[in-house]
Amino acid sequence: MRRTLSLLVLCFSPLLALVAQERKIQNKPFIDERRFHYGFFVGVHDQSLRLENNGYTDPSTGQQWVASTDQTNFGFSVGVLGEWKLHKHLALRATPSLHFGSKHITFRELGTGKQDYQDMKSCYVAVPIDLKVPAPRFNNFRPYVLAGISPMYDLTTGKHSKIKAKPFTLMLEAGMGCDLYMPFFKFIPEIKFCFGLTNVLQKKRTDLTDPTQLIYTQSLERAVPGMVVLTFYFE
Repeated sequence: MRRTLSLLVLCFSPLLALVAQERKIQNKPFIDERRFHYGFFVGVHDQSLRLENNGYTDPSTGQQWVASTDQTNFGFSVGVLGEWKLHKHLALRATPSLHFGSKHITFRELGTGKQDYQDMKSCYVAVPIDLKVPAPRFNNFRPYVLAGISPMYDLTTGKHSKIKAKPFTLMLEAGMGCDLYMPFFKFIPEIKFCFGLTNVLQKKRTDLTDPTQLIYTQSLERAVPGMVVLTFYFE
């Protein structure tokens, strides 16, 4: 009997230690009772552009070009936060934001190996609408997950050269974060993954001064944007 009790204590000691963990004094204990929350954020992001080549061959030159994004270019993000508490474990959040970044594209001709490049700069104005599902708060931590949709408008598409993107796109996003309750404010690190839902490749080009550059657009079927965003909220 004594041996059995010792075995039970050994098996359940980690659980007992977790349950008996000493609670700390909570910072900002009533901040989550408010119906509306406001704040701002800064962060970094990595833009991507998934390019689908169609195997087009120029009938006059016999050239066949393929394109891909081949670099990681970190950009800067900034915005404001508005959150509406729907339930103890559910909130609706809007985060109007600006994303400054770029996507580096390499074009390669399959026959000769000749290469060309384009640095596609972007300035996205975004208004993501997300549902946030937080876990119960423990001490000064509260993790959460979120998912939503983000309409985006690129202010710099008129400056694109070899290939051109449509200014409007729609992204599906999902992510996770953690509310950290500091003595005077709430600090929230978050990572979010954004998946493009629309083809932004602009096939009709009337703005090219060099007609030979049209082959870059003709060689592509689709261009779908994406983004990974690491943000730091202050509330």
